[in-house]
Amino acid sequence: MMAQMKNFIFDIDGTLINTIDMYMPAMFEVLAKHGYQYTEEETDRLNKEGFGITADDALRLAKVKEADIRPIQEEWFHLSYTRQDRVTVFPEIKEMLDDLSKRAGTQLAVATSKLAYEYAKFQRQYYFADLFKVAITSEDTKKHKPAPDPILAAVKALDADPNTTVYVGDTINDLKAAHAAGVKFAAALYGSADPDSIKEAADYLLQTPTDLEKC
Repeated sequence: MMAQMKNFIFDIDGTLINTIDMYMPAMFEVLAKHGYQYTEEETDRLNKEGFGITADDALRLAKVKEADIRPIQEEWFHLSYTRQDRVTVFPEIKEMLDDLSKRAGTQLAVATSKLAYEYAKFQRQYYFADLFKVAITSEDTKKHKPAPDPILAAVKALDADPNTTVYVGDTINDLKAAHAAGVKFAAALYGSADPDSIKEAADYLLQTPTDLEKC
């Protein structure tokens, strides 16, 4: 039987808030404008594998030339942030975070691929961001998911025991990063674009966010 988890580190996109319709259609629109075209199969793969990683990594996955990455990334994010009305908080997220925050000896943190300014926007928009003791953004580590560095940075900042720490995420890169960091992984199946890729190796399966309270 696993020890009860005391340290909960969260991904954001696809785990706390549903942002796929804000980011991914905008990415393909900007890429098409710059002459990058994809088959239906490639588009499906990029939607699954390119969501939830850093923008630069997503564009490299899309085989964008290095010289094009910066201007495309800036244009992509500008277009995405005109579509914030497409973002929703997953049902039960607020209740789950409130409940965990009241559990004795429990710490909450974030390890996200978002840039620092994006996380600042997130903090301003969602009151429950105040419950996170630590926030690691993509600018805090040189390597990003699936490397364990962001999660290791959060574990260190919390002074947490890896044996009682779980990373909550929705992608295969989240899973790989968690296990490489030596912590448990809770699969946010409710928000995953590719749930089958994370079901088998996950330590916990979350059909809904409040399932995390059983950990």
